Amino acid sequence: MGCTHVAAANLSKPTLADSVYREDCTQCFDSIDDSAGLDVCLKCFNGGCAGDRNHAKLHSSTRRHPLVLNIRRTRKRVVRDEPPPKMSKLAIAAETEADRYDTALTVKCLECGIDDIDKSDPTIAATVDAIMKANTFSRKEEVKAWEQELTSCEHILTLQQGEPQPIESQDLGHCSKCDLKENLWLCLECGALGCGRAQFGGVGGNSHALAHSQESSHGVAVKLGSITPEGNADVYCYTCDDERVDEDLGTHLANWGIILAERQKTEKSLTEMQIEQNLRWEFSMTTEDGKKLTPLFGPGLTGLKNLGNSCYLNSIIQCLFDMPSFQQRYGGGVENPPDAPIPAEDLETQLLKLGDGLLSGRYSKPDSDVLVSEHSPEVPHQKGLQPSMLKHLIGRGHAEFSTMRQQDAFEFLQHLIKLITRSKHAAGLSDPTQAMRFVVEQRLQCLGCKKVRYSSTEQDSIFIDVPIEKVPAEDGQEPKYKPVSLKDCLDNFTAPETVELTCSGCGSKDGFTKRQLFKTFPEALVVNARKMAVVNWVPIKVDVPVLVGDEPFALDSYLSKGQQPDEEVLPEEGAAAANPVFVPNAEALAMLEGMGFPRVRCEKALHATGNSTADAAMEWLFGHMDDPDIDMPINLGGGDTYTADPEKLAMLESMGLGGPRATKALQETNGDVERAIEWLFSHPDDEGEIEQAANAGEDVNKVAEAGSSAMPANFQLQSIACHKGTSIHTGHYVAFIRKKLGDEVSWVLFNDEKVVKVIDVEEMKKFAYVYFFKRV
Repeated sequence: MGCTHVAAANLSKPTLADSVYREDCTQCFDSIDDSAGLDVCLKCFNGGCAGDRNHAKLHSSTRRHPLVLNIRRTRKRVVRDEPPPKMSKLAIAAETEADRYDTALTVKCLECGIDDIDKSDPTIAATVDAIMKANTFSRKEEVKAWEQELTSCEHILTLQQGEPQPIESQDLGHCSKCDLKENLWLCLECGALGCGRAQFGGVGGNSHALAHSQESSHGVAVKLGSITPEGNADVYCYTCDDERVDEDLGTHLANWGIILAERQKTEKSLTEMQIEQNLRWEFSMTTEDGKKLTPLFGPGLTGLKNLGNSCYLNSIIQCLFDMPSFQQRYGGGVENPPDAPIPAEDLETQLLKLGDGLLSGRYSKPDSDVLVSEHSPEVPHQKGLQPSMLKHLIGRGHAEFSTMRQQDAFEFLQHLIKLITRSKHAAGLSDPTQAMRFVVEQRLQCLGCKKVRYSSTEQDSIFIDVPIEKVPAEDGQEPKYKPVSLKDCLDNFTAPETVELTCSGCGSKDGFTKRQLFKTFPEALVVNARKMAVVNWVPIKVDVPVLVGDEPFALDSYLSKGQQPDEEVLPEEGAAAANPVFVPNAEALAMLEGMGFPRVRCEKALHATGNSTADAAMEWLFGHMDDPDIDMPINLGGGDTYTADPEKLAMLESMGLGGPRATKALQETNGDVERAIEWLFSHPDDEGEIEQAANAGEDVNKVAEAGSSAMPANFQLQSIACHKGTSIHTGHYVAFIRKKLGDEVSWVLFNDEKVVKVIDVEEMKKFAYVYFFKRV
């Protein structure tokens, strides 16, 4: 007897707006490459594994969608006789799936148990064909990996050049302001020739081209040594401060007597230098004598595939899922996943999926697509998990993390912590980020009357400014910097300083001494090391070695003693603040406001950067100008009722989504209307009751403080997210994590999908950007 569900299926083809999950299961990382294949729902296009976990059957029974398309893919066997060709551009070679794989398709009914339904049946044929032709979820969400998309700009399109005047060849030989003969940039507006900025790899530069642009307001320049006869070249717009494309480059150069056909490329382009910079990380995959480090496999030793500039995500995720709190929350398996309407769009489901993928060891095995031969006898690295769904979910609605651009790993960590903390899906379960929380106490003392004021701020990390001192470098060598100890950085972080404030008690304008210390310590202390220097007016990241030993060390001396019996407290200004308050660094606040930033943005930036310096806050502000909540006051989780933006509430009400549910949706999504709409549709049973920090009449001060003040406070370096490059928005991130391998403890390098044991981690510590210390 045939399946009775086909005739009544009422199937439709996926539209451009639909996501088709035909690569891996939405609830685990089993995929079309497994022996059982993947079952794609013919009704809603959800992907479910068909093997021992059988999430496809779970989806079918809960959603009443019995018909599925089973997709099984096998690799066409190609022996790797030669090493892969050297990468020459920021792109992935165009190779079709048909060139690499054989694919088998079967239509099944999971309710009837029939697995050989005729896929040419008119009722289902069009849907099957459309599923296979549709872009996969990852392809739809991720544009071409690594391919830099450069565009033109208004300054190039409206370029006004001076009178045609051929430039003598001898005048193109060196900078007009100095003797540099390479890294020369020609102003396309007036023909002035100046040297560029110093570049990675020892390329010299004194920024005379930039100085010319600032003096003349001429924005567009071309790098002479990068011009090819085909018309390719590095074109930079100093007004936009970005690399651009000039479609009329030949015409613009001819104005100065430079003929494209006569030019020869003599220097590396900016893209080539970036590739070379990234490829240098391959050196860390070998020992001192040049031998390749042996790949590791097993539970907790699973790599993550680079989705195109996603190494910032991979490095932070590996460090987080090494923490016990994350392993306890998300490492319990995926046999009973949350009942989410759309698993791919549920944060809890995707974090459980990732926890299973990283910790179980199920996917930590050599890449079967690479065959060992006499020419390549080494064990292949892993294929790596592809966290496409999680990356899309975390980045949704975010101006930066939704793109394919490289991002600041520490800012990503803060964003992810915020999303996890807000997630109410797993009610009653512990918040894994709570292990990272602690309280910093600030003490202000008037220099006049000597009265004091204490204030506390809950944080999940600290910023430390690393002292930068150059040491003499040999000719042609990259600059080197004097090593500093972690203790020096912590001493600076907690050092007393004088701030200019007027005392509310005695009226003195002599100022205050200010000092911040730990009131409590977390189980996992996250430290962001800021290693920034200004070179030729441009802030760049420099590699200052921060000396951190492998042995435990004490932080007891950085614990605040609190108010002392002989100290007199300054009276509160106005009503006493019963709720948690954030007292911004007054000096940094004044500097930021003097630059023209609104006060609410200044306070938010100082809060996000640990209330440290104006420079750190300004850097944060420039990276968060487009945040939807940038002008909303800081929400410290006090007892006050949440007040939604009336304009945003009106927008939701106009769509028929008003009432208490709309208010809660805006609160849960930090005021982002688009995400609030998605939240409302994914939480149909939520009645909109907003949980307050404390019940009516209850003193909010009774809420337990984060962290612990118990002594001793001993910490040990557990993992580091390292960065190599001159900017946190370029270059490459990897993670080093202390792991127990058999009977020994060793450092392990997670370089995207590559996981290897490291013999010497000391050299790599100087590239550390985010430290994770565990309390021991």
